[in-house]
Amino acid sequence: MMRTLCLQAPSFDGFDGGAGSRYQARREIRSYWYPTWLAQVAAAVPGSKLVDSAPHRLTLTDVLRTARDYDLAVLHTSTPSFASDVAVIKALKEANPQLKAGFVGAKVAVEPDASLKSSPVIDFVAGNEFDFTIKEIAEGRDWSGINGLSYRGADGSIRHNSPRPILANMDELPFVTPVYKRDLAIENYFIGYLKHPYISLYTGRGCKSRCTFCLWPQTVGGHRYRTRSVGNVIDEIRWAKAAFPQVKEFFFDDDTFTDDRPRTEAIARELGKLGVTWSCNAKANVPRDTLKVMRDNGLRLLLVGYESGNQQILYNIRKGMRIDVARRFTKDCHELGITIHGTFILGLPGESRETIEETIRFATEINPHTIQVSLAAPYPGTELYRDALDHGWLDEEHAELVDAHGVQIAPLHYPHLSHSEIFHSVEDFYRRFYFRAPKIASIVGEMVRSPEVMVRRLREGVEFFAFLRERRALAR
Repeated sequence: MMRTLCLQAPSFDGFDGGAGSRYQARREIRSYWYPTWLAQVAAAVPGSKLVDSAPHRLTLTDVLRTARDYDLAVLHTSTPSFASDVAVIKALKEANPQLKAGFVGAKVAVEPDASLKSSPVIDFVAGNEFDFTIKEIAEGRDWSGINGLSYRGADGSIRHNSPRPILANMDELPFVTPVYKRDLAIENYFIGYLKHPYISLYTGRGCKSRCTFCLWPQTVGGHRYRTRSVGNVIDEIRWAKAAFPQVKEFFFDDDTFTDDRPRTEAIARELGKLGVTWSCNAKANVPRDTLKVMRDNGLRLLLVGYESGNQQILYNIRKGMRIDVARRFTKDCHELGITIHGTFILGLPGESRETIEETIRFATEINPHTIQVSLAAPYPGTELYRDALDHGWLDEEHAELVDAHGVQIAPLHYPHLSHSEIFHSVEDFYRRFYFRAPKIASIVGEMVRSPEVMVRRLREGVEFFAFLRERRALAR
């Protein structure tokens, strides 16, 4: 068995490149998701080690010192971090010339040939179900017989093997939480709307929705929601609850945890027996009865992708959601006492000054507890990316999706709406949502009731305003 290093490489300061984040970028408030996809690889490969550089403040020097002890390095990469990650592999190989190194992630899954051609230091890239592909590499198998692998042959030629079959029995996946326990300091992971410390994990892969912008289902997850059994999920939560008594919240990071409602309710009832607090991703169409079952069994928060307050834009991106349904769902959550973190995207196809205004008004009307406002990001492999190229919405100089500091840019533009207008609308959205008397009173009340929340909110406030200042400076 090859000694295997699973590495989330050093990158931009504060860069959150883990699979749990919708887009890889620096955040308005410093936050870190768990590197769950890499943890799944580490769980599958005996004797491996997971290193997540950014949350643990590890420098390239720290990583190079560790890499000398390994035969195989596997890095999770993304479109924004790819060039930086290639430079890390180059440095790893200079420190350890015998090292074999390659990438996993959506970027290389959809662009295997171009990724390998970009640099001779990349030995391989892996596509779908890459945890098992990496396991077979680590076992020392002949690379020519490993499904899902693209690699550089001994003669320097690039070769592509057959795709790896999609995993049907998700219970075959080993738990990731023992890897967290072994290799990560969980207190280094924090998200503004989740209790601290928290743990996130997946209970399934894929999403049946067809949103044109969403990266994971179109690249590495698929559009069939493949799930672990209820008993398997509960076994891991039971193990993690005992292993991490300090954890205050578990987050299920499936693209849409509520897609299979009978399963959602079954898991909720078992979680209720364990007495844990939990949260998950949800679509804004969950019936009140299901919401009540979830709430009665420990659900605290839902992360909901509203995206836009304009119905035509939702049609354009194939969201499969009606504004009136989202309003009713949100009202149900408020009445049941379920907290909502709402996410919105500006710059989607069909966006105009008027639809931006409509979305801001919609957000203030439905009033989720907290929000995240992102810029439409056309990642390679998505329908949004193909549409952007076909219609001339994406210029080559904006294709990396972030600037030199890791801050998300507005890569798309339209004849009637410029990059600059879309970019600046994010700050306007945040200010108009949070700088309202009722919202300020709500946040202050939350701080007064909890000294811990007060410390977090003050820190987040400082970071938020510093981030806005940086965005303004970079936009000049």
